[in-house]
Amino acid sequence: MLMKATQISDEQGSLKVNVTDERNIPITQAGVTIFDQNGNEIANLLTDMSGQTDELELEAPDANISLNEDSTEKPYAKYDIEISAPGYETARINGSEILSTTLSFQIIKLRSANTTSVEEINIEEHNLYQDYPEKIREDEIKQINEPGEIVLSRVVVPEYVVVHDGSPDSNAKDYYVTYKDYIKNVASSEIYATWPRAAIEANVLVIMSFTLNRVYTEWYRNRGKNYTITSSTAYDQKWIYGRNIYKTISDIVDSIFNQYLSRPDVRQPILTQYCDGRRVSCPNWLSQWGSCDLAQRGYSTIEILRYYYGNSIYINKAEQISGIPSSWPGYNLTVGSTGQKVEQIQQQLATISRVYSAIPRISADGIYGERTRQAVSRFQEVFSMPVTGIVDFATWYQISQIYVGITRIAEN
Repeated sequence: MLMKATQISDEQGSLKVNVTDERNIPITQAGVTIFDQNGNEIANLLTDMSGQTDELELEAPDANISLNEDSTEKPYAKYDIEISAPGYETARINGSEILSTTLSFQIIKLRSANTTSVEEINIEEHNLYQDYPEKIREDEIKQINEPGEIVLSRVVVPEYVVVHDGSPDSNAKDYYVTYKDYIKNVASSEIYATWPRAAIEANVLVIMSFTLNRVYTEWYRNRGKNYTITSSTAYDQKWIYGRNIYKTISDIVDSIFNQYLSRPDVRQPILTQYCDGRRVSCPNWLSQWGSCDLAQRGYSTIEILRYYYGNSIYINKAEQISGIPSSWPGYNLTVGSTGQKVEQIQQQLATISRVYSAIPRISADGIYGERTRQAVSRFQEVFSMPVTGIVDFATWYQISQIYVGITRIAEN
């Protein structure tokens, strides 16, 4: 870090910038400059061997604003970020949102270029602060019986979703986004990461169930569209191209991304619709602000969900996760573990360490020793996960996702 942000108040959030190329290979020594909304330069940073900056503390409004439904103040501060590296197009991100007491990740892929062109990314305001179109009510369980309709035979977590960045009748651009990254983006756009864990979990489950209903029913493809879901709040959920995500939300999504909401004797994930509960009232749907209030009053995740959707709603797990070489064994791998699953994760980490050199090289001997623990811990640190040195559910699938991406690079 060449220059540090000046502490102006006691209320601060933090920012970490992650820079890769279009193939997801980290870019070392990329220059990152942070500006406030008056155009003043706040900090100059450089990325490390993993393409990441140090965490930078930045001024943000009082965290209580984001917990108060009646407040009209903007609960986050906005900063602009410029990223440059030799041989790449400069990127300018306008309006990255920083919440107090919360770590924000700004992830950017630089495009190869021999010119001085600049990619401008403008992050729209958060859905709870800005007025966006109200959701058009739909049946929570879709009738799938028309000839020629495509319906999945079982619930599958897709590797990617295709997001149409606009309403269904627009000529907007389509984006291929990994499922977990899509959920993290929507949750970061729809709710505040400062909320109690139970409120975040309930909202993430609702967002995932809504998404998996669109996937399961092939909702848009059955209507002649080549995408999975839109970014329109009138039809689907708020997704914002290029926006930052928050660690509290990211960690929760990683730990429950294979879950969704079900009702007895209904195969498809429930189309769990919701609204903010302040500007818009939505009987029998989850109220976002209401869920925050319930969590502050001590309600658990499932209690919040049943408060809005009724006692028959329950949390289910997808039968399949696409794009993953092998499923989690169902138990944690830690020092002393042995066998094929240990060998598999060692092989994947060894491949990842060729690209992410901060991760120690290890041999695949099927024995989870101290060297493997160190490699897992460093992987978790590099990918901003809780550092435990243990391969739990979230770590297993994060390793698998990064491994698949790297091996695809090698195949091209």
